[in-house]
Amino acid sequence: MKEEKKAAKKKAAKKNTVTLECILDLNPNNIWDLDEFAIAEAWEKERKAEDFSISEPKLLNTIRLAFEVVHYNPEDEREAAKYENGGWAKVTHCQESKGCVAIRRKAIERITDLSYENIRHISTAMLLELIGRNFGGGWDSISLAIRDIIETGFEISTTQLPASRIHAPGGTVEKKVAQGFDVLEVPKGTWVEAIFAKKKDPVEKIRMEMPEREYDEDGNLIPSRDELEDNEELDDNTLDNDDTYFSSLTPEADVKDLEEEGLSVEDVGEGEDEE
Repeated sequence: MKEEKKAAKKKAAKKNTVTLECILDLNPNNIWDLDEFAIAEAWEKERKAEDFSISEPKLLNTIRLAFEVVHYNPEDEREAAKYENGGWAKVTHCQESKGCVAIRRKAIERITDLSYENIRHISTAMLLELIGRNFGGGWDSISLAIRDIIETGFEISTTQLPASRIHAPGGTVEKKVAQGFDVLEVPKGTWVEAIFAKKKDPVEKIRMEMPEREYDEDGNLIPSRDELEDNEELDDNTLDNDDTYFSSLTPEADVKDLEEEGLSVEDVGEGEDEE
């Protein structure tokens, strides 16, 4: 029976795998749909490329998201026997003196194996299976940290009803299933806890493309053409609307100028009246 389950898992894994034309196309999105042997094959095709050493650390970090990554010495018979037995895919460093890397997909067998990286790449059925294996304690038995991880990828709701009413026509279970939720029933004495789960739609991340900036020899930022035009327009508007110069000619300033010429405000007033 166990062998049949293993065979079924391998068959499902092969069905979900995709091809990878170039190892440099590997990214955090497609890594989850790839088989370790497909990755190793694509790696070996590009490994001897002149600039591959620059990409190697980044690629290994991407692989670590979904795979176990182990560095080992292929000349050590004990280590080689451990990682070259068919369960691991073998990858050679671009510098062969560094040895080899063995990669194997991380198993998700317990609810504690869930992470923010893999939660969006498992099915609803698999999630509920993992919850069901968690000692049958239901949703509240799961730690807050794991619940937070689950809820980043799935809509979750629960209800508790007497066993005799859990499948009542038109009841909560029937309505939730009609809305696209999968349900896990956890018996609790004469009551049943129903855990409903539905995968959340992926949220498209908005990326803001920042323009490249240029700097002079002293490291000072060179304004762009748009910034220069905006500044010129601002200067023109400032000159048109700036009353600073005229507002500075206050009556007090006029009085001071008259006194310097030996005149008074009254003298000026009388002269104007005579006219």
